Amino acid sequence: MNNLLTVEKVRVCYGELEAVRGVSLSLAAGETLGLVGESGCGKSSLGRAILALERIASGKIEFNGTVVSSLKGAALKQFRRQAQMVFQDPFGSLNPRLSVGAAIEEVLFVHGIGGSRAARRERAAALFEDVGLEPDWLSRYPHEFSGGQRQRIGIARALSLEPKLLVADEPVSALDVSVQADIIQLLKRIQRDRGLAYLFVGHDLAVVREMSNRIAVMYKGEIVETGTTDQVCDNPQHAYTQKLLSAVPDIDKAFAQ
Repeated sequence: MNNLLTVEKVRVCYGELEAVRGVSLSLAAGETLGLVGESGCGKSSLGRAILALERIASGKIEFNGTVVSSLKGAALKQFRRQAQMVFQDPFGSLNPRLSVGAAIEEVLFVHGIGGSRAARRERAAALFEDVGLEPDWLSRYPHEFSGGQRQRIGIARALSLEPKLLVADEPVSALDVSVQADIIQLLKRIQRDRGLAYLFVGHDLAVVREMSNRIAVMYKGEIVETGTTDQVCDNPQHAYTQKLLSAVPDIDKAFAQ
């Protein structure tokens, strides 16, 4: 199987702090890799580095065979069309001064998609419908929506460029449990419909298990265990993975419908 994303011995540093310490992983088209670990373990830094939002100190990140760190100008812009992020804070990731429709249309305009303003608005309306929102709400502002609705808007914005990869950085951790389940089902349906690959970043192993084909466990900047979802959750080898599992009373029932 050809990899859409390959990460080789990547390090991310902030001054003397080494947040990501020689991490390697891979992700195939249409696959979900769950990246799980506690706050501060480096998983969000790794996700941002994959999207060229953080500089790497060493190592290599390849997307579709192209080295991401070497991209500049138009090539970097093209890469960002193919790899998008869904953020943890759906309110903080939206401009409060723009209507949600304008926020999506702005992305399309910057990337030269849609042609006319009317075409961009039509595309935004279709995206809203795709994520379960009313197109009539495009003229509203972020504060007029619930947390779950704002996350749907963030997903719609990420999908607007028709990416091949979504990095979902704790996309449900700020939401109520009932809303979390709805967003997870939405992400699964979008993946089936569009064939997207997901790097799903989280600290809750129950949530990560529900989403993922494979899981990589991150601890203190390193990947300490990888495997299929069943391998990692049913037969954890590392003490830290065992600790994460013990924090979920019944992982099989956590997201049962």
